[in-house]
Amino acid sequence: MANEIEAEYQRAADILNKAGGFPYPITPTILDILKFNIKEENLDLVMAFKKNISQTMEQLKESSGLSEGEILKKVDALAKRGVLFNQPNSQGIMIYRLLPIARQFEYTFMKKLDKTGENNQLAKLFHEFNEEIRDLVQSNYERFKSSVIGLPPIDRTVPILENQETGEELEVPIEQFLPTQRIKELIEKYDDIAVGYCYCRQHNEFLGNPCKQIELTPSCFTLGKSARHTSNHGFSTLVSKEEALKILKKCEEAGLVHKAYHLHGDTSKEEVAVCNCCSCCCLTARESLIFPVVNATHYLSFIDQDLCVGCGTCVEKCYNKAIELNDNNKAERIEELCVGCGVCAYFCPENAISLIEGPRLVKIFPQKKK
Repeated sequence: MANEIEAEYQRAADILNKAGGFPYPITPTILDILKFNIKEENLDLVMAFKKNISQTMEQLKESSGLSEGEILKKVDALAKRGVLFNQPNSQGIMIYRLLPIARQFEYTFMKKLDKTGENNQLAKLFHEFNEEIRDLVQSNYERFKSSVIGLPPIDRTVPILENQETGEELEVPIEQFLPTQRIKELIEKYDDIAVGYCYCRQHNEFLGNPCKQIELTPSCFTLGKSARHTSNHGFSTLVSKEEALKILKKCEEAGLVHKAYHLHGDTSKEEVAVCNCCSCCCLTARESLIFPVVNATHYLSFIDQDLCVGCGTCVEKCYNKAIELNDNNKAERIEELCVGCGVCAYFCPENAISLIEGPRLVKIFPQKKK
C-alpha cells in the first residue's frame, strides 16, 4: 500500500512538472513537500490534469469522474496550498489551472506563518530542495550557463527615478516604449492589488537568516486576477492604491529593487506581480542565485566621475554588487551586472549617478563553486 501511494505522488510530481517552469528532478525531498501540500484524498484531482493542465468545470468532471461538489472541495484544498489556480477567464468562465511546483514555495511563504513544528519542517524541506537544485546546477554549470541563450526574462526591473537627497526626478530619456517604467503608474493601472510577505525573506527568517535590509513585513504585490486569487485563498490582503504606494516607498527607503512579473513570463503582456527584492535573501539576486536568470531592463546606471567623491554608498547599496571603487577611489559600474534599478542613483548623496536608456537583457549567473 505504501509503495502504491509513493508511486501516486511520483505521478503527481510528473504532472506538476508539465505545468510550466523548470522540470525538477523528482527527489524524495520534492515528494515530501507534495505530501505536505496534497493530501492523499486529493491526488485524484491532480491526476485529472494529466493531459490538460488548464480545464473548465465540465472538462474536469469528465477527466476526473468526480461530481462538481467533490471537485470544488478538492479545488479549495489544493488552491490553499498553491497547487491550483482558479479564476474566471475574460469570458467569465471559471478556469482551473495546475501550477508549477515552485508556486507552492511562493504561495506558502507569502502568507504570515507561525513558527509551528509543521511550518519549520516545511521550511527545512524547501531549503533542502533549493540546495539540491543548487548542487545540480553546480555539477552541470556550463550546460546551465549556456541554457540562458534565447531564454526569456524571468522578471523586469521597474526603476526608482528620483534622488533621495534632492527629491528630484532623475534625468532620463522620454519613454517611447512599453511596458510601464514608473512604479506609481504601474500601480495605477490595477483596481485589484494585494500585498503579502516576501516569500524569500520569510523563508530565510525560518532558517534563522533574517533580511539585513528590511524587517519582515508585507512587501510584495499581486495584481489583477492574481490579486483576487491570492487574497481569496489567504495568501495576501487586498489594499488600496494609496496603501500600496506607501509600502513601495518604504521598500525604496530600504534599498529594495522593484521587479515586475508578467503573465506567462512575457514582458509584452500584463503584469501579474511586483516583488521588492533585497540582495541578501531574494533568489534572483546575484548573492542568493541558484539558477542562471535573465532580467529585462530599460535602463543602465551612469556614474559621473567628476561628481563622484568615492563615498562607497552605491557600492554598499547595489543590488547585484555591480559597482566597485577603482584605483582612483571612484565608483565604476559593471555593465553586464547592472539591472538599471536606480537604487544607486536614489541614495547617491552627490547626485552623481543617473540612468541612461538601454533596453537590454541582463544574464546573471550563480557564482561557480571551486
